[in-house]
Amino acid sequence: MWFQAKVNLGFQQSLIIEQERRNRFVMGIMFTMVFAGAGTLLGSLPVIDRIGAMLSAILMAVIYRNVVGYPESLREGIQFSARYLMRFAIILYGFKLNIDLVIHKGGILLVYDALTIIMGISVTMLLAKLFKADLNLSLLLGIGTGVCGAAAIAAVSPILKANDEDTAIGAGIIALVGTVFALSYTFLMPFLPISSVTYGIWSGVSLHEIAHVAAAAMPAGPDVMAISLLAKLGRVFLLIPLSFLLSMWMKRKEGGKSQSAPFPWFLVGFIITSLIGTYLEIPENVLKDISSASSFLLGAAMVGLGLNVHLSSLRTRAMRPLLAMIIASIVVSSVSFFALMWLSV
Repeated sequence: MWFQAKVNLGFQQSLIIEQERRNRFVMGIMFTMVFAGAGTLLGSLPVIDRIGAMLSAILMAVIYRNVVGYPESLREGIQFSARYLMRFAIILYGFKLNIDLVIHKGGILLVYDALTIIMGISVTMLLAKLFKADLNLSLLLGIGTGVCGAAAIAAVSPILKANDEDTAIGAGIIALVGTVFALSYTFLMPFLPISSVTYGIWSGVSLHEIAHVAAAAMPAGPDVMAISLLAKLGRVFLLIPLSFLLSMWMKRKEGGKSQSAPFPWFLVGFIITSLIGTYLEIPENVLKDISSASSFLLGAAMVGLGLNVHLSSLRTRAMRPLLAMIIASIVVSSVSFFALMWLSV
């Protein structure tokens, strides 16, 4: 009898603990959505509307992290927002993609994407060796610069056997630098001697995170947003062969088995919703609601990324890899811009 009562008590306590964990998980997601809502309000104000809702949200998140601190009890829900809400938002953006407009550009976009990956990794590593920077962290940053930011870093970290600190610092640096570049693109857009479509391709082949690409391309309209995301998602897709090459490199370097990168299933979802949006009649008001929802979810995902940015880490061992990555990002941005401008003439 006594034993049964003790078992029941333990079971009840475990249920309470599990319920508290679920509550914190939901609160973590809501935490990012509150910031996304605040970013939406700020993004509607004069002057700040040049920055946009998503970038306003991530800047607030960065400030919160470095002034108040990371809300550790809400980490699981915040990470869910950063990883999965972003992917769901990109899937929703597929409804705005007109495949008939961009399908003939798909092949050449993959060529641009492959060149970006090669250039991003090569330049970062060459500079890292020149600056005598930490090569492991620099490689993560080079892959993040060339492929798809923090998502690429997270995917290749198990393959490269990177430690948690390097992974966290790399993701934080990518989020911070990518935000600065996305802001710069947004402000420069009206003054650039290129068409809006070329601007969208440039954003897609050169910016770091998918959310950064979306934020930079959004002011140019839905068609530009669609082609920029198509260019960016091509880089995400190329993460698969890159991960295979890294696995072979690690096996040759150390021997043994390496983990493979997860397949980006949200890319498949994006293509499916693109087909639906292109070939099926969807009411305009429904498309508008879908677009608003995807923008809001992207804002919440940006908050999740911004909360990973800890500025104090940049003052220690990350300074030299950071410098190499910034210069490499400038090289990627500049070379891709002038190449696209020349090709569009």
